[in-house]
Amino acid sequence: MESFEEIADEEVPKEPRIYVSQSLRRLTREILATKTQNCFTQTKRTEITMIQIAFSIGLDSIWRFPYLCHRNGGGSFILVYFFMLLLFGIPLLYIEMIMEQWLRVDNVRIWKQLVPWLGGIGYASIMVCILVSLYNSVIIVWSLSYLSHSFDHPLPWNECPLVKNINVTDLSCLRTVSHQYFWYHTTLSASGHIEEGVKALVLHLTLGIFAAWFLLFLIMITGLKVSIPMLIFSVFLLYILLCLFIRSLFLEGAIASLRRMVTIELSAWASLDLWRQAGSHVLYSLGLGMGTIINLSSCKTGGSNYAQVASLMALVNLVTSLLATSIIFIVLGFWAATSGHACVEKGVSKLMKLIDDGVLPQDAKPPENILLQPPLDYLDWISNLPRHLQDQVIRFSPSCSIKAQKEKFMEGPGLAFAAFSQVVSLFPASSLWAILFFLTLAVTELSTLIRILEGIVVPFQNSIFRNYPQLLSAVVCLGGFLGSFVFTSRPGSYIMSLFDDRLVPLTLITIVAFQNVALAWIYGAKRFREEISSELGHFLWSFFTFLLCYMTLPGLLALLIICLIQLYQRVPPYYIAWNSSVSTHFTSGGTSRTTLPLNALKSHCPKRCPWPPSSTSHGLSTAW
Repeated sequence: MESFEEIADEEVPKEPRIYVSQSLRRLTREILATKTQNCFTQTKRTEITMIQIAFSIGLDSIWRFPYLCHRNGGGSFILVYFFMLLLFGIPLLYIEMIMEQWLRVDNVRIWKQLVPWLGGIGYASIMVCILVSLYNSVIIVWSLSYLSHSFDHPLPWNECPLVKNINVTDLSCLRTVSHQYFWYHTTLSASGHIEEGVKALVLHLTLGIFAAWFLLFLIMITGLKVSIPMLIFSVFLLYILLCLFIRSLFLEGAIASLRRMVTIELSAWASLDLWRQAGSHVLYSLGLGMGTIINLSSCKTGGSNYAQVASLMALVNLVTSLLATSIIFIVLGFWAATSGHACVEKGVSKLMKLIDDGVLPQDAKPPENILLQPPLDYLDWISNLPRHLQDQVIRFSPSCSIKAQKEKFMEGPGLAFAAFSQVVSLFPASSLWAILFFLTLAVTELSTLIRILEGIVVPFQNSIFRNYPQLLSAVVCLGGFLGSFVFTSRPGSYIMSLFDDRLVPLTLITIVAFQNVALAWIYGAKRFREEISSELGHFLWSFFTFLLCYMTLPGLLALLIICLIQLYQRVPPYYIAWNSSVSTHFTSGGTSRTTLPLNALKSHCPKRCPWPPSSTSHGLSTAW
C-alpha cells in the first residue's frame, strides 16, 4: 500500500512548484529594484533641486545686485529687474531645464544635436564660464582677506589704520569712512588709475588666488561632493543676512534709507544702461547661457516640477538680493547721517573730552567757531597743526567721513564688503560675527565657482579628456590661476569692474539671444514643444510656443541692441578709482569717477577728456 506522501508526490509534481517559486523570486526582485530606484530617483530629484536653489543664492546676489541697484536708482532698478525676471528669466530657466531632461548631454553637444551649424554656441558658453570664473575667484580672495583680519580685536576696519614705518594714521582716511578706506587701502592696495598696469601684484591677493585655485583643484581631482555643504552654507548665509538686517534697522536713518531704496523715479527708465544692467543680471544670476543648468545631471521629474523649481529659484534669488540690498542702503544712509557736519561735531566733542581728561594738550583744542564753518575748514585746521599734534588728532578722530557730498561714498563691487564690514562690527563679539559671515561668503562663492567650472570641464571631459580627467582639472585650474593674476594687481579691481560691467554682459546676452533664435525659429518652437511633450508624457502649456517666439526672443534682441548701441555711445564708460590726494575737484569721500574710453584702457580721464582727441568733450566730470 502506497503511503500518503508517495501519492501526494505523484499527484503534485515538483517542477511546477519550483517554477512558481522562481517566478515569485524574480517578481519580488523586480518590485524591490523598482522601489529602490524610485527612492533613489526621489532623493536625487530633491538633491538636485536643492543644488539649483543654492546656486541661485550665489554670491552675485550679495555683491553684484546691490551695487547695480545703488548705481541705477534703487526702486527703479528693482522694478525693471522684476519685470525682466518674469518676462524671460523664469521662462528661459525652465527651457534650459527641460532641454537637459530631454537630450541629457553637455552644453556643447546639445546645440550640435539641435542645430549642427550653430554648434559654436556651446563653445561660446565655455568662454563666458572662463571669464566669469577668472574674476569670481578674486571675490573669494577678498572674502578670505576680510576673514583673515576678522581674527583681530578690535576689528581693523573700525578705525583708520596706521601708516607703515611712521606709526601714524593717514590724513586721507578722515575724508571718508574707515570701512571704505580699509577696502581700498588695506584690502586692495589700489592704485589711483588703471594705467599703472599689472606690473605690481599685491602679495596677499596673489597668495589668496593661489590658495583658492589650489583648493578648487583638490575638490575637482578628489571628486568631493559640495552639494550638501553648499546647501548648508547657503541657508546659513540667509540666516546671517537676516540677523544683519535686523541689527541695521536700529541704525540712524534706517527708515529713510529703505524709503529711498524703494522710491521709483520714472525718469530713470529712460536710461538704456539701467535696462542693460537689469537684463544682464537676470541672465547672470540664474546661470543662463553658461551651461550650468544643462550640465547638471538630472532625473525624469516632469515638466510641471521644472516650472516650480524655476519659479522657486527666481524667488529665492530675488529675496536674497533684496535682503542684501536693504542692508547696504541702510549702511549708506547711516554713513550719510553721521558724516559732514555731524562728523565734525562728533570729532570736536571727542577732542574736547580728551583735552579735559588730559590725554591731549590744550594746543589741540579746535577753534571756537569751527562748528559754524564748512567741514572742509575742519580738515584745513587739522592739516595746519604741528606734526605731532596732527598725528594725535587724526588718531583720535571718529570713524566717519568729514568730507561728504551728495550722500555718495563709493560704487562698484567693493560696496558690499565695505557695508557689511560696518554692520558686523556693531554686534557684540563682533570678531566672531565677522568670522562667521566672511567664512560663509567664501564657502558660498567657492561652491558657486565649482558649478561654473562644470561648464568648462564637463564638455571637454566628454570629448577630448575622456581618459584624463585629472589632467583636465590641472589644466583648468592652472589656467585659471595664471589668468587671475591681472585681478591681483593694484588696478586689478578696476579691470574686474570693466569685465563685469561691459564684457561679460554683452557676451552673455549675445549667447542667450542666439540660443533663443536657434530654438524658436531654426529648430522650431512647435517641433520642440511636440518632442518635449512626447518625452515628458504630457503636452506643455499651449502658451509655451507664443512665449518662446514672441516674448523672450524680442526681449533678448532688445537687450542686445541696447548693448550694441552703447558700444558707439558718445559718453565713454568709466570706472571707480581710489584717489587719496587732497584735490577737492576730483574727489569726494575718497573716490573719484574716472572716465575710460572703451577702445583704449590706457587713457586716464579724471575730467572731460575726448577720445579720440577732438574739439568736443566726451567725458564725465562728475565725481563722487
